[in-house]
Amino acid sequence: MAGCDLRYWDHPGEGIPVVFSHGAGADHVMFQAQADHLAGLGHRVITWDMRGHGASRPTGAPFTAARAIADLLALLEHLRLDRVVLAGQSLGGNLSQAVVRLHPEIALGLIVIGSAWNAAPLSRLERLLLRTAAPGLSMIPAGRLPAVLARASAITEGAREDARRAFSQLTKREFLDVWRATTDLLDPNPAYRTPVPLCLIRGELDRTGNIASGMPQWARVEGIDEIVIPGAGHIANQDAPDTVNAAIESFLLGAAAREVRNGE
Repeated sequence: MAGCDLRYWDHPGEGIPVVFSHGAGADHVMFQAQADHLAGLGHRVITWDMRGHGASRPTGAPFTAARAIADLLALLEHLRLDRVVLAGQSLGGNLSQAVVRLHPEIALGLIVIGSAWNAAPLSRLERLLLRTAAPGLSMIPAGRLPAVLARASAITEGAREDARRAFSQLTKREFLDVWRATTDLLDPNPAYRTPVPLCLIRGELDRTGNIASGMPQWARVEGIDEIVIPGAGHIANQDAPDTVNAAIESFLLGAAAREVRNGE
């Protein structure tokens, strides 16, 4: 795709296929616990490294929101997946939201972990914070950036260690490009409602952006209950993998039941 070979990992299974998209600066490793658990239950699980992340290097063309959407759609086409559950953490959740909004017919469901609500109305203050976030990050010395981001993302030391590893694979300039692309995926539309079953998961201790206040608002608008993971931070699926796995498993059981009813 545009000068970048996308790397993916396909865990075979006969159950509902789930495609996991990682957060900004992370890679497919962040979903290892979810992949192992769901594959063990018989689901087909796909994880991948976005352009410029993990093994999908060199990046080729710079990372943009449009290229990220095109890359995910190309992956689904390559795998011949036309009805999947899209799951994503942070940037991956924003990306999955965008793809569902553009192509709702491909999604059996949407799982969002620690992501902003793309369609949320933005206050003047929130718009200002978005504009100033990248300049603020650019002031952090490149050598310190992975550790700073890891501390902000995770609570447990194991999750922080993996976050530092992943963040260290990107240059500072590459990470800032990814951050800007994340904000470009935000597309306020207060009237929009997710057209497929939705699962919202956030860590109790997630202080990233406006997720702690925005996800409860999103859940109320959609008429669902958010799932708050005790003691977990922004990357709740690594801070508390067993609890997140149970939440995802329950959501997929509901999705499977709906598919059976729709097929009758």
